[in-house]
Amino acid sequence: MPHLTSRTGPAHALAGATMGLGVPGYAHPLLAPVEWAELSRPDTPLHWVVLNVANGPGARPDPHCLEAAGRLGNAGVRVLGHLDLGHGARTFGELVSDAHRYLDWYRIDGFLLHRAPTERSALPETRRIAETLRALLSDAHLVFGHGTHPYPGYAEAADQLITFSGPWADYRWSQVAEWTAEYPPERFCHLVHGVPGGHLEEALRVARWQGAGTIWFTDRTDRHGTVDPFGALPGYWDNIVSRIGRSVSE
Repeated sequence: MPHLTSRTGPAHALAGATMGLGVPGYAHPLLAPVEWAELSRPDTPLHWVVLNVANGPGARPDPHCLEAAGRLGNAGVRVLGHLDLGHGARTFGELVSDAHRYLDWYRIDGFLLHRAPTERSALPETRRIAETLRALLSDAHLVFGHGTHPYPGYAEAADQLITFSGPWADYRWSQVAEWTAEYPPERFCHLVHGVPGGHLEEALRVARWQGAGTIWFTDRTDRHGTVDPFGALPGYWDNIVSRIGRSVSE
């Protein structure tokens, strides 16, 4: 278990650090046209957007997803394919096959490895998957979707780690692993749902203090695990877009 430190401790020096948005994956473009259109708006501080067709690339090319991905690519936005590692349960062959379909059909820029394992014993196989993905796409941007702090060695295999994914009630009192202080904020991402609009500034301060350079905050909830809270725009979309990138005084 990595050693944790309170967010009130000096884990990171982040004054003035630039922050951006990582979109974990919207509903299908036909079901969420407004959401996809908003992502192409000029000057939106996006680090990446995940394309998740059907818990992966789907069985055949989807013209609507191709159009959405192409629009983002033309706007200079990095698009990532969604690969579900199943906490290490999916086979190497299945993952490589999904990666090939993403690359052949949607011309993506990298991958989100959703439900990536966290334990030390799974690191060699996860590293093997990452190396294979980079062989398929030399400049691939790889994000490991752990959702919590993994064994530190994972940081050497990915461009970014998602070290928190969960509700605001947990996030506001969360702790950060001390080893993350050895890396710059752009290596870490936090995904938080159920953030009330009145607590948005506080949530941004937590992210900066813990050293997360990429975030996705939403006021939507998972309704006790029955819906995806990250599948649509937050109600305060314009507000969070205007706040991202500001320096927050501690």
